[in-house]
Amino acid sequence: MATTPLTPATNGHPGGYRHDRADRSRETGIENGQAKAPRSRAGATWVGICIAALVLVALIVFMLQNTQPVVVSFLGMQGSVPLALALLIAGVGVGVVALVVGTVRISQLRRRLSRTTA
Repeated sequence: MATTPLTPATNGHPGGYRHDRADRSRETGIENGQAKAPRSRAGATWVGICIAALVLVALIVFMLQNTQPVVVSFLGMQGSVPLALALLIAGVGVGVVALVVGTVRISQLRRRLSRTTA
């Protein structure tokens, strides 16, 4: 079994020594003799879409299995809706609250950043 030679670090590697082969594979994108494709936004988007599709399928299965009616009370109102629909509405409500809070926080940070750079 061949080992990679250690050579003195010349470009700021802490510890004084580095592995030549590991550094070369990171720089060239070649690992074990095979080229690796660089990561891209399109690739990340594709992975996100695949995960979202799987979550959507799981949500559809959940909704089809939970169709029994439940009584829901909210702010003095009362009604009967399927369990899956009640949970879906609650989940969407939580998502909307998270979006509002996140938007407010991002706005605060942008205002703070614009004040410090101006």
